[in-house]
Amino acid sequence: MAEEFTTARAARVHATCLVFGEAGLLVRGRSGSGKTSLAREIIASAQSLGTFARLVADDRVSLANRNGRLVASAPDSIAGRMEIFGFGIVAVSHEESAVIRLVVDLEPALPRWPPDGSGTVELCGVTLPRLVTGPGTAALILLLRDLSKTGKGSILSPEHFVATPLH
Repeated sequence: MAEEFTTARAARVHATCLVFGEAGLLVRGRSGSGKTSLAREIIASAQSLGTFARLVADDRVSLANRNGRLVASAPDSIAGRMEIFGFGIVAVSHEESAVIRLVVDLEPALPRWPPDGSGTVELCGVTLPRLVTGPGTAALILLLRDLSKTGKGSILSPEHFVATPLH
């Protein structure tokens, strides 16, 4: 596997990325935290609702600041591959890249109240909304609630994705 790296305008991170509608979601968390499972659930749920969703990258994600937008893609060696616990690495449909509009951090233990400033994160010089949640079904319910919003007020609408806290 390629090692993680970070520069001012590019990075390779341990994460899973998917596209939901037109918005990229970057799911971060420790190994075994449920990043891939959450991505699979979101993709399956979106497709059952008639909404486009597809994997961009699993396990490692390349990030780049392109004209003030964070663009994610898979390293060539793992493009179109997803690791499914108990089955191994499988080939899946995937998108080449996505513009990230939301960062989801999976944490094993959540604080009762989110700390100040935890609603955004800066990656490669781009400030994005950040949702900190736990693994499993609760995370899916929270995400689908927010992701199902359309138009103004949606956390994924273009006018809302720059430095807007999620409280």
